[in-house]
Amino acid sequence: MKIIALFLVFAAAALATEAIVYEAGPLVMRSGESLKPHEQVDALVLGRLTELGIKPSNLCSDTAFLRRAFLAVIGTLPTEAEARGFIAAKQPDKRAQLIEVLLQRPEFTDFWAMKLGELLRVKAEFPIKLWPNAVQAYHRFIHTSVRENKPLHIFARQLLLANGSNFREGEVNFYRAMQDRSPRGIAATVALTFMGERADKWPEKKLDALAGFFTQVAFKSTAEWKEEIVYFDPTADKDGLTKKAIFPDGSPAAIQSGLEDPRIVFTDWLLRPENPSFCRSWSNRIWSWLMGRGIVHEPDDFRVDNLPSNPALLAYLEKEFASSKCDMRHLFRVILNSQVFQLSSIPAQDTPEAAANFAHYPLRRLEAEVLIDALNQITGTREDYSSPIPEPFTFIPENVRGIALADGSITSSFLELFGRPPRDSGHETERSRDTSPSQRLHMLNSSHVMKKIQQCPLVTAATNSDGTEALADRIYHTVLSRPPSAKELETLKAHVTATYGGGSSLAADMVWALVNQPEFLFNH
Repeated sequence: MKIIALFLVFAAAALATEAIVYEAGPLVMRSGESLKPHEQVDALVLGRLTELGIKPSNLCSDTAFLRRAFLAVIGTLPTEAEARGFIAAKQPDKRAQLIEVLLQRPEFTDFWAMKLGELLRVKAEFPIKLWPNAVQAYHRFIHTSVRENKPLHIFARQLLLANGSNFREGEVNFYRAMQDRSPRGIAATVALTFMGERADKWPEKKLDALAGFFTQVAFKSTAEWKEEIVYFDPTADKDGLTKKAIFPDGSPAAIQSGLEDPRIVFTDWLLRPENPSFCRSWSNRIWSWLMGRGIVHEPDDFRVDNLPSNPALLAYLEKEFASSKCDMRHLFRVILNSQVFQLSSIPAQDTPEAAANFAHYPLRRLEAEVLIDALNQITGTREDYSSPIPEPFTFIPENVRGIALADGSITSSFLELFGRPPRDSGHETERSRDTSPSQRLHMLNSSHVMKKIQQCPLVTAATNSDGTEALADRIYHTVLSRPPSAKELETLKAHVTATYGGGSSLAADMVWALVNQPEFLFNH
């Protein structure tokens, strides 16, 4: 009963101090002709809110920004030392400095290789069936591209024009990692991945016209089990679709039959500067990843009857992304340094229109991989992952983090319960951030979570001589990346005096109570 009471105490105290913890001052707008890119984002969002009569929320506090930035940019909680250091720092530009540090962290590469791996269906087993050798090559290509900050248009070109062995040329697996490898199936995947459009909503003639660029993609096996060669075969077009190839914007395509790989013609069209399709869809996708929803929502559902909530903002981001030569980190800087990203999650107006126009930061439950990594970081424990493929073909290191798992087939019951995407289609909606009673029961009652808490250094090192205030300070900084408020300490002390003698029992209950709070489970 003591632990349940403590949970209710923490929940009540958190509600009482919500605004203090999450909010800082009001949004500050700058004017003039020399606005920096992130300031232009602020101007466009605020202008739209003013036009709609929607009031934005205040800016978030330093503690809220710290945790938000870590989770959104590298999928990792700040440590106790990192939280204390940032909170104590007095530099006026410390948020911008933190962003630069995060963009260079190795976890950035792991996290965004994971996100791209979902889109590109990096998975060894059914229904993608790449096999582990190919998955390793594919993930290595993606991971290296993110680490080296390869421009996204070059990344896309390498995927679209890939030829060779899927065990040796990682990018070749773009064509292997599809459930439907017919010309129409390839065309639908290309439209989803690089244009943010769902071809199942296209007229059949439009899909056939795009399929014409992929009729000469051929596959052949080798003596190596599960290895496959992807290559250009000018004799492979049995249905004559290449002659009917038309670009998605309706313009005709000039293809030299039998001499030129039609994929080159399509790729040149897609990535030319005057074609907005690629930069528009990718800038919207990156915005969605960082801001919780797309300007066009869902971010892979561009169509004439699904208009952007802020057309001027989308046009600006598209132009900024194109002018940076598709530099993903540059667009991250533009978005992360904006006050729009740094708005409080407490809405001034809690309406669908306010959410769609980014009047406040959305509450989002942590991704399954991020959540288990956070629990492991706090408790100093590891997770057991498994694969349906037996050894020696798949090796899972003991210290691997959830965000660094290369293969969508490698999983755990926790990841499945908390909505990790199956990587079957590349759709954004494959990942679930919904909450469920079974998730709540697992966090509250499972032996899995309880064993982690019992091994937590904060728990095992606690003694009866530790003061309640000092113990709470360490646990709050570790779990929630902030100090406890005066109200929380006052409430906690009153409860502890009546029911606890202190030590590891109190520490374990505090950790348990905090990891079950929405403030821990959600990015805010």
